Amino acid sequence: MTILDAQQQAARDWFESLRTRICTAFEEIEREAGSEASFDYIAWDREGPGVAPGPLSQGGGGGGVRGVMKGKVFEKVGVNVSTVGGEFSPDFAGQIHGAAEDPGFFATGISLVAHMANPHVPAVHMNTRFLVTTKRWFGGGADLNPPIPYAEDTEAFHAQFRAACQPYGPDVYERYAKWADDYFFIPHRGVARGVGGIFYDHLEVDNEAMFERNFGFTRAVGEAFLAAFPPIVRRRMNTAFTEEDIRQQRIWRGRYAEFNLVHDRGTLFGLRTGGNIDAILMSLPPLAAWE
Repeated sequence: MTILDAQQQAARDWFESLRTRICTAFEEIEREAGSEASFDYIAWDREGPGVAPGPLSQGGGGGGVRGVMKGKVFEKVGVNVSTVGGEFSPDFAGQIHGAAEDPGFFATGISLVAHMANPHVPAVHMNTRFLVTTKRWFGGGADLNPPIPYAEDTEAFHAQFRAACQPYGPDVYERYAKWADDYFFIPHRGVARGVGGIFYDHLEVDNEAMFERNFGFTRAVGEAFLAAFPPIVRRRMNTAFTEEDIRQQRIWRGRYAEFNLVHDRGTLFGLRTGGNIDAILMSLPPLAAWE
């Protein structure tokens, strides 16, 4: 039987609490738009060869809860929280930080993607996670993905993450913003996926002080997202749009889908560890176009 240690449980509890607050904030926006849309929550167990179903505390491979809402403002938004464990396949273990020596792993995290009905409202992605192999570390980030960019929205989004990074060092924001620009790039198109944000990985935990620091930073990223995105939605959700705006949105969504299916690490991790397919692919937009 696997029992979560104090660090694992603390991370899991935070991700679940952040999920609740985000979903509540998004439902409030739907109410302001005159919509009764709300999240449906679907529990899932981790599956795969040799993976026992059920929670980790009962000897299973863990699982999660997928929250999905389709409303008037949020055409499709998914918020997934998962807590899983087991062993990586031998060919995949060598690609994961600290797993080459021992394929056993634990992972807990939150992943969010929102595709918006109005093309003037940017789509958004956010995820944070805590992984344990022979090493322990935090990773994650968030990025804004507008089909029709507004400089005001871009600056407001980055300002929140700049403020979140500031207590952790004078160059942290610049390093993680550049990492996002490099990571959220579509090489085969030669274009950025959106207007950036931050991305970080392998913030290692070698002792309790490092855990508190890096867990604190990860919590700050979640708080920055909650402070940044809802005001942008409210600013744009009643903007008039045209058929050409919708066309532009759907072409952009096609490129977003290409990145997530070809290059995204989280998609690969979920597929290679017996994750829930609907949760893994919740990032795909409801409607897209290629021309």
